[in-house]
Parts: sequence; structure tokens; C-alpha cells
Amino acid sequence: MTERAVLPGVHREHLEALVGELGIPGSADAATPDHAAGRCADDMARGLMVDLLHARIVGWEGVAASAARSVRFLGTAIRAGTGRARSLREPDGTWVDEDGCEATHGRVLLALGEAIRRVPDPDLRHEAAVSFAEALPAALEMTGMQARSLVVLACDAAGRDGGFGSPLAVTYRRLAASLRRAFEARGYVREWPWPEDSLGQENGLPAHALIVAGSRLGDADAVDTGLRALDWLVAVQTVRDGRLSPVGCDGWWPRDGARARFDQRPCDVASLLLAADAAYRRTARETYRGVVEHAYAWFLGANDVGVAVADPERGACHDRLTPDGVTPTEGAAATLTWLTALEHVRALRQLSETGAPAVGPDGLAGRRLAVRQPERRGRATRR
Repeated sequence: MTERAVLPGVHREHLEALVGELGIPGSADAATPDHAAGRCADDMARGLMVDLLHARIVGWEGVAASAARSVRFLGTAIRAGTGRARSLREPDGTWVDEDGCEATHGRVLLALGEAIRRVPDPDLRHEAAVSFAEALPAALEMTGMQARSLVVLACDAAGRDGGFGSPLAVTYRRLAASLRRAFEARGYVREWPWPEDSLGQENGLPAHALIVAGSRLGDADAVDTGLRALDWLVAVQTVRDGRLSPVGCDGWWPRDGARARFDQRPCDVASLLLAADAAYRRTARETYRGVVEHAYAWFLGANDVGVAVADPERGACHDRLTPDGVTPTEGAAATLTWLTALEHVRALRQLSETGAPAVGPDGLAGRRLAVRQPERRGRATRR
């Protein structure tokens, strides 16, 4: 494997500049956050996951206030009656939409699932669990691959250390099976093994979800399907010198059409990085660790334009890579995606350097999901 890019320390300067009293605004003017813009549930979910990753390094006290704000924001996003997550909240606290898109719902569940797994504060962890339970039934209605993949990963996180009952186990198994069947229905066609007729955003998510769920549930076919999907995604998005060249969002890649080379987005690269991380932990194949490193290097300039997309010393990231360089905006989604990717690379390098087995304490061999319900102590007051 080629020489690895340097890992910076934890830098939250730009993230802290983005955060306002209510949360993280969805847009920015270059590096300056637009606090008059709405707050997106997707970004608050990403922010919570970054806090949980950073807590392993800076300690819970360093992120507790931020994480608590995010958990409560996400709980408020879940609409009473439908259990669906809303997407956009105005600076005055009112919600713009009734129900958000499926992917938002999945991402909210994933962040709450990670909070159930990782938050050391029992009251805040319980609050996340109650919100998760309220939003979980609606997840069975999800039809999009991105949304189903997020929910599968959410169920895995929430059930990792016991979970809270059969609804989680049922949702986990049904959605994981639906993802596997989607690939099987297409058949493994070498030219286009993808279950959809276009490669769009965050294509690594289904592969990631299948690898994790198949490992947890003892479904070797699901693992194999996820690995084959990841292998194909990497092969068609890697150039001869090993650089990652992800499909661009300016048209994406229709099966029978032209592939867009730009604009390339951090979240699409990170989805491949996380899928490869899961694949390495499952298989211990150095090829997958190499994919993680190439995806990480994309952020730092090993890309089609040769310019850095992330600014490690400020903890910031530009929104897109264009033919002319990077866009000036350093919004919440891109910044949080970079911080997430960085911490996964850091954890994987530490795992490799200790000589521990690839399937470590967070490994993917899995335990059975428990079937007990959470004690409901009353829902926290929403603001």
C-alpha cells in the first residue's frame, strides 16, 4: 500500500463556528455560517455522530452539551402520530415540513441508534431510546435503498448491546433481507450489478449495511452480496494510479447514459470509506484497508483535480470538488462528513497498529438481538 496521509488531531473550530443556539444551520457563505438559514435534521444527526466519535478522544465532557442538544433536536423532529422525522426547522423553532424524506428519517434513526449504543449519560441515552422507539415503526415503510440502508445500520447500532425488543429485531431482519433481495433480483451482472438504473448519492451505504447486517445476523449471502457490491463500486470509481474518482452529482451515472465526472461530493466518498472499513473488519483483507486510505486521501488532494477538499487544521470541508477546484462554501454536511471519515480512519489505523484481529470489540461477528422493551419513564419535554 502507498504511503498513508497524515492524521491531524481533533479540530472542532469550524464546527463550533457553525453551531447556533438551536443547532447547525444548513448553509454557509464560504466559511461563515448563515444563521438565518433553517436547521436540517440530517445535519443534526451527522453532528451527533461526530460528537460520539470525538468523545472517544476528548472525553464525554467535551461533547456532552453538543450531543444533548442534538438528541433533543432529533426527538423534536419526530412528528407525533406518524412517527416520521421532519427535515427542516426554522431559526425560530418552527418546522417547515410535515414529514421529511425517507433518507432523513433513516439518518435520524442511525444517529439515535448510535446514541443508544455510546452515550454514557443514562438519562440522555434513555431519551434517545424513547425517540428511537417512536420513529422505528415508520421505518418499515421505507422503500428507497439509501433509507433502508440507514435504518439497517441504525438497528444494528441500537441493538448492539441488548437493544430494546422484538420491533427492532423484526425491522432489522426485514429491511436487511429486502436489501439483499434487491441485489439478487438484478442478478450479479458484471456490467451493471446495481439494483437501480442509476448510481446516485452515497452508493456505499447498501454495501455497508449488507456487510454489517449479514455479519450480525449470520447471513453469509448478505455479506457476500455486500462485498461484491463494494468491489464493483470501487472498481468503477478508481483510476489506474489508485486514485478514487467518484461519480459526480451533476447528472450522476444512468445505466445507459454518460457518467458525470463532477461535481464530486464528500458524502459520496465517505460512504465508500465506511463500507470499506466494515469490509476490512469483516475480512481482514488489506485491499479494503487500501480503499479506506485512498478515500481518505481524496479529501487531502489525491483526487482528479489535485486540490485538498478538507482543511484538517480547522476541521472544515468544502462542499464539492469541481473541474476548477473546490466550491468556496464549507457547509455543515461536508464538514461533518469529513470529521466522521477522519475518525473512522483514525480508529482503523489504531486497530491495525495494535495487531488486534480485524473483528474487534465493535466487530461484525455479532451477538443475537435481545427482545426486551425499554422502561418508559415519560417523554422529555420538547422545545
